[in-house]
Amino acid sequence: MNETTAVQRPPEPDFSAMTTEELITYRTAENRWRASGAARAFLGEPDPGATIEWQDITLPGRDLPVRVYRPAPGEGESATPTGLPLVVHVHGGSFVGTAAQCDWTNSHLAARLPALVVSVEHRLVAPDSPLAHAADDGWDVLRHLVEHAARWGIDPTRTAVFGESFGALVSALTAIRAREAGLRLQAQVLVNPVVEVTGTMYDHPSVTEYAYSPSPALPLLRMLRRLAVPPGTDARAFSPLYADDLGGLAPALLVVPTQDALADHGRRYAERLRAAGTSVRITEYPGARHAFLTLPGLEPQAEAAQAEILAFLRTALEG
Repeated sequence: MNETTAVQRPPEPDFSAMTTEELITYRTAENRWRASGAARAFLGEPDPGATIEWQDITLPGRDLPVRVYRPAPGEGESATPTGLPLVVHVHGGSFVGTAAQCDWTNSHLAARLPALVVSVEHRLVAPDSPLAHAADDGWDVLRHLVEHAARWGIDPTRTAVFGESFGALVSALTAIRAREAGLRLQAQVLVNPVVEVTGTMYDHPSVTEYAYSPSPALPLLRMLRRLAVPPGTDARAFSPLYADDLGGLAPALLVVPTQDALADHGRRYAERLRAAGTSVRITEYPGARHAFLTLPGLEPQAEAAQAEILAFLRTALEG
């Protein structure tokens, strides 16, 4: 996955009418742009206090790429620090998105917590790789890292999950699976999350209000459900909003931009977590748009949200 600098961004397609082949072509071009130096005016510059590299993790039945962020060693320090807290991150964008688009936030977390941050390049790219695969990717990466903590230089008792948009859905599902497996997480951070993929996922006031402005949210959500939740899928099983039991989960921070079709997804999930007795903080950012955390060059509130996430995780993960 080479990053280039002279890359043209493709024009945004009509998501409501595009074919699968057109989607894959667009995704390839868009992700190439998001991983390029040309995008950094919008996506932000990585923190120089962190190192960034792609690695492959061998999981059951597949090798999965992850983007790894480590605090850069200071003068005289070991090149491989040990005992770091772990943050497993999942990027947003569903079918269009790459871990590289989150370098700004994840490198700052790695450098300033400090922590090992591992961002999952999940498999949701085509109809033959549905939501179930992406959900497995998030969980399997977390479990692999914890089981091989010494190899990765982490303290497995200080672990958090962090996701944005569709990635927040994967992270929320991972937090539930961790509880069921007896793996204790210290925190979950969910930014502008999708929390249901049933037929009612559009039936929220914020989806109606922001269906087509400031971005074509409704066509994207419809495409997500059409391709990621094929016929025969139990959509409720992948909808944390409708989980039978949300008690005993890791303390949650929900970051909700208000000018976002998914704002009510985050609000309703916070209500359900609180009702179940799980510690939850919800912070709304007035006027901020969907994916604002990945756009510090355009969204003035991105830095405040990043600072809040950093402080929340530092408190949760302090040894």
